[in-house]
Amino acid sequence: MTEYAVINPATGQTIAEYDTFTDQQIDDAITRAHSAVSVWGKTAPEGRAKVIRRIAQLHRERTDELAAIIVREMGKPIAAAVGEVEFAADIIEFYADNIEQITADQPLPVLGDGTGVVRRSPLGALLGIMPWNFPAYQVARFAAPNLAIGNTIILKHAPQCPESAAALEAIYRDAGLPDGAYVNVYASNDQAATIIADPRVQGISVTGSERAGSAVAELAGRHLKKVALELGGSDPFILLSTDDMDATVQAAVDARLDNNGQSCNGAKRFLITDDLYEEFTTKFTAALAAVTASDPTQEDTVLGPLSSEAAASRLQEQIDTAVAQGATLRTGGTREGTFFAPTVLTDVTAEMDVYREELFGPAAVVYRVADEDAAVRLANDTSYGLGSYLFTTDAAQAERVADQIEAGMVYVNLVGADSPELPFGGVKRSGTSRELGLLAADEFVNKKLIRIG
Repeated sequence: MTEYAVINPATGQTIAEYDTFTDQQIDDAITRAHSAVSVWGKTAPEGRAKVIRRIAQLHRERTDELAAIIVREMGKPIAAAVGEVEFAADIIEFYADNIEQITADQPLPVLGDGTGVVRRSPLGALLGIMPWNFPAYQVARFAAPNLAIGNTIILKHAPQCPESAAALEAIYRDAGLPDGAYVNVYASNDQAATIIADPRVQGISVTGSERAGSAVAELAGRHLKKVALELGGSDPFILLSTDDMDATVQAAVDARLDNNGQSCNGAKRFLITDDLYEEFTTKFTAALAAVTASDPTQEDTVLGPLSSEAAASRLQEQIDTAVAQGATLRTGGTREGTFFAPTVLTDVTAEMDVYREELFGPAAVVYRVADEDAAVRLANDTSYGLGSYLFTTDAAQAERVADQIEAGMVYVNLVGADSPELPFGGVKRSGTSRELGLLAADEFVNKKLIRIG
């Protein structure tokens, strides 16, 4: 079976297959990316900005093409796929617009005579290992800041996204990057290990599962390579008070169904205080039950299929196990092929497997908590620490609780607020780095001190 293939999750049809690269092709890709550093890395920032801005422009010009590919590869509803490509263009443009700030010298106060500055320069060729759930957005948030710094990119996309990988490589090439500055590879896991070990490659960025991140980090550590990890999440949605329950419920639905429930930073655990629990759970369950998984090519589709038969089977197994262990199934829990009904579980306890797991699909667990302190304890009782959502009408409480949540991101009284200028990343087993914002451009850079007496 070909490792790289487009298999439409809505139909099960294999649309296209792509050959995995030969070892010689892999070595050629590394050579090209390494050689391009001496050209791209020495291009003036304004020259790099011009090319990066063109990359953003080509995303916008080819939005319909890229969005259609995303729908075919992983089942994202077409309206959301268009939004993803547009967001990717915004991200790329952000780094073109801010390249002077990203690359500027940082003067330092010195104890004594003379001057000191930190000068940022590229590390070299980087390997990006990308996931399937956001085929365009994930690439943009890795590639754009690193190209702005002057690094070059070797991009290994998910095996189910080879068409996106090819289309994106064409955009980066057509925008005017020098040969080798952005290279797509259809690499096996063994070949990815070879790339990581190669001394010409200076860093690795992984967005994916804990297992993938752990394996890459172990190998990168063995070769003393910088590694950035963006992994899973089981983000809490904490409701302590509200003056508009219907709006809060809609925010909860949006946070859970985003990307067919397959967002690392989607709200997955809903922690509701006693006085609001019954009303929220009743309305939330009804709202989710009213959503039907349907054809992702239709403009009005909110929920499409899961990304693959394996993903749907995994979620079904998790839900069935939770119910067998004593959880209450409020709605859903069934599927037709890869189309999974929105699901709500309650009465989950710490002894159940689902208490510790990430549900990657349109399934939510709702917990009753006594008060603010209990909500914080439950929110933090997880090995993950990516994002979190807090709803309260008390401004002082918002500050207090946000400070106590063990996560890389806290969103108060809003969802879906990711933006190019805001850093994205987590703590604990959710990752070790930041993407987006100006912090993303500091991950793979030589912060060189120049001290003059």
